[in-house]
Amino acid sequence: MLFGKSRYASYTDQKKKRHYFRWFALGLFIFYVAYIALTGLFFSTKVLENNAMYPELRAGDRFVVSSYAVRSLLPDAWVNHSLPFKRGSVVLVDTTLDVSYSLFEKVLEGLIRFFTAQRIGFLRKEPPYIKRVIGLPGDEITMTNYVLRIRPRGETYTFTEFELSDKTYDVTIPQVPALWDGAIPFSGNRETQVLGEGECFVLSDDRSNTNDSRTWGAVPVDRVIGKALFRYWPLTRFGSP
Repeated sequence: MLFGKSRYASYTDQKKKRHYFRWFALGLFIFYVAYIALTGLFFSTKVLENNAMYPELRAGDRFVVSSYAVRSLLPDAWVNHSLPFKRGSVVLVDTTLDVSYSLFEKVLEGLIRFFTAQRIGFLRKEPPYIKRVIGLPGDEITMTNYVLRIRPRGETYTFTEFELSDKTYDVTIPQVPALWDGAIPFSGNRETQVLGEGECFVLSDDRSNTNDSRTWGAVPVDRVIGKALFRYWPLTRFGSP
C-alpha cells in the first residue's frame, strides 16, 4: 500500500516537473524572441574595442546604440526619408552587408550570441566599426592636415568639420614626416571630392592609421546601421558621445 502511494506521489512530482519545464522553456523562448527583436530592430549595446575614436571615446567604453533595421521593414510611406543621423554623430558602419547567409546560419548565430552575451559569433568576420559622420550627401569635401573642410550642397563658402558639426568633439592629429606622401591612404591631405546621393564620409577621431572613409571611400548611407545614443560605462563619462 505504501509502495503504491509512493509511486503515485512520484508520478505527480514528475508531472509537475514536466509542467514547470514546459513553462520555463516557453518563457525562455519568448524572452529570446523579444531579445532578438529588440536588439535587431531597436536597441543594443556596443563595446568600443580600440582607441580609433580617441580622445573623445576610449577602448572599453560601452554604449547603447539604436538600430536602423526597422526602417527597412516599414512601408515606404511610413518612413521619414531624412537621414537618421547628423554631422558629428557617432555611428556604426557595417562593411559586410553584401555578404549573405542562410536562414539556418542566421538562427544559429542568434542563439550562440544570445547564450554568450554577444561575446561569441561565427558569421560576421568584422564587427561594425564605430565612426563619426563628417560629410553628408552632396557635400564637397577636402582634407588639409587631417581636418576636413566642407562646402555643403548649395552653399558658397567652405567650413571646417567642427563649424558644421552638431556635436563638439576633438581629434588626434598625428605627427608625420614633412615628406609624407599625400597618396598614402592615411595621409592628412585629400583632393576635392563631391559626395554622391546616398553617400556619407565617416572618419575616426584618431586620424592616424585607422580605417575609415580615407581607405573605404565614401560610405553608402545604408551601410550606417545604427547610432550611439549614450555611453553608460564608465559612469564617470556617462552621457551622449
